[in-house]
Amino acid sequence: MNKFSWYEAKSVEDALQQVNSTVSKELYQATNKAAVFKSGGIDVFDWVKEGLLQPKKVINIRNIPGLDKINFDSKKGLRIGSNVTLAELASNPEIKTNYLALHQAVNHAATPQLRNVSTLGGNIAQRNRCWYFRSAEHECLRKGGYLCYAHHPENGENENHAIIDNGSCVSVHASSISTALMAHNATVVIADSEGKKKEVSMDDFFVSTSKDVSKENILEAKELITEIVLPAPTKNTKSAYIKQVERESYDWSLGDVAVVVEVSGNNTCRSASIVLGAAAPVPYRSMEAQQAIEDKTINAANAAVAAKAAMAIAQPLAKNSYKVPLFEATIKQAILEIS
Repeated sequence: MNKFSWYEAKSVEDALQQVNSTVSKELYQATNKAAVFKSGGIDVFDWVKEGLLQPKKVINIRNIPGLDKINFDSKKGLRIGSNVTLAELASNPEIKTNYLALHQAVNHAATPQLRNVSTLGGNIAQRNRCWYFRSAEHECLRKGGYLCYAHHPENGENENHAIIDNGSCVSVHASSISTALMAHNATVVIADSEGKKKEVSMDDFFVSTSKDVSKENILEAKELITEIVLPAPTKNTKSAYIKQVERESYDWSLGDVAVVVEVSGNNTCRSASIVLGAAAPVPYRSMEAQQAIEDKTINAANAAVAAKAAMAIAQPLAKNSYKVPLFEATIKQAILEIS
């Protein structure tokens, strides 16, 4: 681990002013940076310990006042400060009542110990999972190299990797909570060094590899996530989240699905939001599944059709074709959970 200075930020403005002007354009996107922000610090210090990130300054934003609040209004929706821990989210009764998919996703994320430290802002801004990407010995495509090692048809270790949008980098996004947030149509509030704030939908917050293989989100160096906002659910909104892992104990997702639907009295799906995690390099909204189930009765047959539609575009790699039936079964199950 390299030596670095530590700065305790007093406010969002103070933190942003501390960012050295020489910092690379994208937050957490370069292997060596003049300064980085740290809240829970789980992912950031993983990178630092591996020597993949060598900051001169670490700016602690964990104690900035006002970023640790959860506010729910039945008409305006839910606002979650970026420094709210996953444990606080998991125990919040209003989230469990009104945003069940998010509640379920948080309770399946990490270990109890990590949930006490990890923050929501850091969770959605963390970098992708791939052993080549997170290895100092491999200068892979996402780190500026010319080769995606996992993509190699013979030697690539890609059993946990993407089956959708996987033409270049085939890593998968680490945040299963983002799967649920996107399904709930959440937006991300971002502050910049000029004191301005913008609100960006989760769909636009993440960056696909077809647009830019070097980054996972739109955050720039002098920007911070301050809040995540979820719209108020209607009285007919139902949701569910399912995560598939290799081991019963804590493990990274092999595939997770969040479904949020608005139903009518006769169990017809009026609108659907279906998002897949660990299927693509970013959380993936399945328009195919949504269109297949909307205006249909929610039953096993129609849920199976939606699941098949979602996987019709899948292009599995040499070692992860099992993900296609895994997602088909999980999508079907998640849709039926809300019936």
